[in-house]
Amino acid sequence: MSEEQFKRRLAAVLAADVADYSRLMQLDEDTTMSAWWEYRQEIIEPTVSEHQGRIVKLTGDGFLAEFPSATDAVRAAGAIQAEVARRNEGVPEERRVEFRMGLNLGDVLWDDEDIYGDGVNIAARLESIAPRGGICVSEMVREAVGTKLPVRFEDIGPKRLKNISNPVRAFLVTPAPSHAAASGKRIGLTDQSAVRYCLSNDGVSIAYAEVGDGDPLVLAGSWMSHLEKEWDNPAWGHYLSHLAEDFKIIRYDQRGNGMSDWDSVDISFEKMVDDLERVIDQFQYEKVAIFGASQAASVSIAYVRRHPLRVSHLVLYGGYARGRRRRGSPEAVAESEALVTLIRQGWGNENPAFRQTMTSLFMPDATQEEAAWFNEFQRACGPAENIARFREMFDEIDVTDLLEGIDVPTLVVHCTGDSVAPIAEGKLLASRIPRAQFVTLDSKNHMIMARDPEFPRFLQSVRSFLRSAPEPT
Repeated sequence: MSEEQFKRRLAAVLAADVADYSRLMQLDEDTTMSAWWEYRQEIIEPTVSEHQGRIVKLTGDGFLAEFPSATDAVRAAGAIQAEVARRNEGVPEERRVEFRMGLNLGDVLWDDEDIYGDGVNIAARLESIAPRGGICVSEMVREAVGTKLPVRFEDIGPKRLKNISNPVRAFLVTPAPSHAAASGKRIGLTDQSAVRYCLSNDGVSIAYAEVGDGDPLVLAGSWMSHLEKEWDNPAWGHYLSHLAEDFKIIRYDQRGNGMSDWDSVDISFEKMVDDLERVIDQFQYEKVAIFGASQAASVSIAYVRRHPLRVSHLVLYGGYARGRRRRGSPEAVAESEALVTLIRQGWGNENPAFRQTMTSLFMPDATQEEAAWFNEFQRACGPAENIARFREMFDEIDVTDLLEGIDVPTLVVHCTGDSVAPIAEGKLLASRIPRAQFVTLDSKNHMIMARDPEFPRFLQSVRSFLRSAPEPT
């Protein structure tokens, strides 16, 4: 049959395959076939039909389906993966029957029995690069779905796929935070903790996690964070691993970035304090220690004034009470305006040149590899407009009037060459907070790096202070 004899139509194509099928069959042929048959009958076929799709064909270890729209296809794929994951709970990992899925939107050739062409081939190739239990989609699918569904699309860049002439931009699909919160979903982390969600007092979904044992130490949220990526972060991942050896670390993504809600959120100072309060409320501790770095120092200060009896001790690192626009310096105001403009214009760009400015400010001693990692990390933290709003808000804050009323043991730590928060801001905190201890570090990094000669002293200062302060209960 010639190509002219086929009909053409636009379709959303879903290709799925059982991950590690050959290994599973060798391990336990009967159980694997039984699970695959059960999934087909009870999950795949009814879910595809429910979302206006049709099974084009079944293979020995997978299936091919088509849908009239990309939105229906993503809905169906997500529903199938969620139910398969639920049924795999309690099953040893090496025995789980899990699927990889690929989705593409494009022209297909079809006859009464099958569909063909690049539209199908791309879906099949995307399936091959999807993670176990994951969904990988093309840019066409991502553009067609837009914001219609409660999902996130993680850009994993252009991919060269076998027998496809041009690179295909690919995205991994994950549930949006609010959807995950509503369903009670937990997302596994490589650090063996888990991301959970709670709702702030205005209904915003906040992602949080805990790791380690010992007395609770809450890391106040940053304007640039991502719970799943922070362990590899050269700017502060090492803080987590070291401090988790001694304390139970409670951390969260601030609203508007990371794994918390991004869309239509109120980015204001009061809401930042509300979110910290809500995360602490998830635990039953009478008191906690709080670690506030950079702009989170001001949020921590406001929380201590709001709930003085719930905080055992306070660590302020690289922090400030006054944002750039409140320091009485025309140069600081100009810097604020320049950074906000850079963020709005370049934060989401493929070219990291704009983000490199932030990297150079935060860690001027970074190696080329560390800088490249941090450049990409920034983009993953949130959309440009949210990040710009964070910067505008924190550049306007002034909590100086709250400092003298702090009545908990406080440690202020600051790098002498910090260009994000000048040493004068650290001195202001230490001088206004009653009985505050002040430790200076001979470094020009805003976030001191693991290989910095001063990092051991930083770690020892924090540990000693937390151990000597009244223990949280």
